[in-house]
Amino acid sequence: MKYVLLFLAVVVGFIIASLSKSKNLNQVSLYLAFSGAFLLSITVFELLPEVYHHDAPSTGLWIMMGILLQIILEFLSKGAEHGHVHIDVNTNRFPWMLFIGLSIHAFLEGFPTVDNTKVLIGVLVHKIPVAVILAFFFIKAEYSKTKTLSFLFLFACMTPLGAYFSQEIAFVESYLIQIHALVIGIFLHVATTILFESSKDHKFNLVKLLTIVVAIGIAYIL
Repeated sequence: MKYVLLFLAVVVGFIIASLSKSKNLNQVSLYLAFSGAFLLSITVFELLPEVYHHDAPSTGLWIMMGILLQIILEFLSKGAEHGHVHIDVNTNRFPWMLFIGLSIHAFLEGFPTVDNTKVLIGVLVHKIPVAVILAFFFIKAEYSKTKTLSFLFLFACMTPLGAYFSQEIAFVESYLIQIHALVIGIFLHVATTILFESSKDHKFNLVKLLTIVVAIGIAYIL
């Protein structure tokens, strides 16, 4: 069921984008801010205590490696994980760099979802607006339906695949704490970037501030 939910998050995002009359990112800015605050809160409330509970001396190093890895991935994805997609509208070639960057990110974020329902919810909340934004840009760039659906289908498979590796591949179990710490770094970078970029000129308005507070509150109650 978790695999199905992780796949369906992208499907839901595509459906929302397809049904939207105006392909405007302002439509998802509030939800993007909510998802960033929620993901950051789940990371702090759930994942950080988990990895430090094991008293692994290299945990901090792996977290910093996760932050650096996400910075590298964003050279490929151009920041699609936190709401930015830059596609050359003059070409209809498959956006391989975007796909590779997003796929590595999505694959890794699947690992901590297997044994922690709260983290699963956090990833689902994060993936839906990302899928909406991707679909918006593909539609605006006039990509063919075949290429758009192929990209989103393959992207939708990456997080369930990461969850599968976490649960079913034996040798991975020995490195789960390190992988989770790596994912924490990825989440910290993505979530904080979303929050800093959630308002024009990096200024919070009251509605977005309340949205962020609500997201933190819900994550804490869970």
